[in-house]
Amino acid sequence: MSPMPVDVLNYVLLSAVMFFIGVGGVILRRNPLIVLMAIELMFNAANLALIAFSRVYENNAGHIFAFLVITVAAAEAAIGLAIVVVVFRRAKHVDVDDVAGLHG
Repeated sequence: MSPMPVDVLNYVLLSAVMFFIGVGGVILRRNPLIVLMAIELMFNAANLALIAFSRVYENNAGHIFAFLVITVAAAEAAIGLAIVVVVFRRAKHVDVDDVAGLHG
């Protein structure tokens, strides 16, 4: 097996940086919208890595998995945003830690 080409290595490194920015956003932020955006950033980082490895191995499996991840991300965004809208209607200021206390 030959070593990874430099351009693919750059994509993988960019994917890792994007993923850790997303992890930082999930851990450090309290706003539910920002947490959802950070999760979407982590999904996109995984997609970038899948496509990069698909290019290395010269098959379409990475493209298929990336399409599945995009589908899951769209469903997560729709359901997550619906939950956030309901929570924001009940309280003007919402903290991720306080959402458990809002059930009635």
